[in-house]
Amino acid sequence: MIASAVSELFPVVGISAACAAFDVSRATHHRQRLGPRHGPPTPRPTPARALSPDERAGALAVLRSDRFLDTAPAEVVATLLDEGTYLASERTMYRILASEGETGERRAQARHPAHAAPELLATGPDELWSWDITDLRGPAKWTSHRLYVIMDVFSRYVPGWMVDHRESAALAERLFADTCAKQGIARDTLTVHADRGSSMTSKPVALLLADLGIARTHSRPHVSNDDPYSEAGFKTLKYRPGFPARFGSIEDARAFCVDFFGWYNQQHRHGGIAMFTPADVHHGRAAALHEARGLVLADAYAAHPERFVKGPPRAEPVPTSVWINEPKKEAPGV
Repeated sequence: MIASAVSELFPVVGISAACAAFDVSRATHHRQRLGPRHGPPTPRPTPARALSPDERAGALAVLRSDRFLDTAPAEVVATLLDEGTYLASERTMYRILASEGETGERRAQARHPAHAAPELLATGPDELWSWDITDLRGPAKWTSHRLYVIMDVFSRYVPGWMVDHRESAALAERLFADTCAKQGIARDTLTVHADRGSSMTSKPVALLLADLGIARTHSRPHVSNDDPYSEAGFKTLKYRPGFPARFGSIEDARAFCVDFFGWYNQQHRHGGIAMFTPADVHHGRAAALHEARGLVLADAYAAHPERFVKGPPRAEPVPTSVWINEPKKEAPGV
């Protein structure tokens, strides 16, 4: 054993040199030489001031009673004191509950159901709309205007928008009525998705959509990814060159949005729809443009095939389906 070898050597060279010679620490040598310094742990004596088993059982029974089942120990102590009774301190009651594994939330609270992720599919224009409201800063601090935007999820086309001084369910109702009439939306063909803002969940909007035969869905609370297309559209707006830090007036904000949404719908090449414009996809021009792109690429390949190391290039087609929260596909054999 190393400890005995070190013990024979250290009277000659010293304990540090002996331990170094055998490549052991001094602490290890002392532990091996002395062995365990303590025996098995002795049980902690019960303090004289501790509750007796009967008192402990009585306090636990009170904490578990129907009256105090959902009450924190501090409230239990205060309530009993007002009634002229003292069983134990708040800390003692917590220790009793801890020994029984019952220190979780005791207050009576509403249980909110878990919200399922919305799973929405669009396979063509005017099947699924997303809408939201964002702030546009006004001329002075603490002033702003509200921009309402409706976006077609499949084509990213914006069929309706509005800028006003305030957020209002009545204004949203009017925007939807005008937009649905302009787009000629038939009953039971459209779903409208939004977050859980007050205007989005308002009764006037809900009644209007019901009257028009339009289904509506909402994002989960505090989950921005459930409404990604509106959020992405607002980012494009606010990162557009020329977007001001503040608008001088509501007329300035409306003029900017007229130019922006004209550009966005008619000229913006959108990465999510194969670099076509939203208007091309929404109005059915994308298929012909895709075919024309293919002919141009075929001519380029015929002229210089050596430049295309992966073979003939192909034009990216417009997606045939767009999801909000596409369901996860199960692995084969599951």
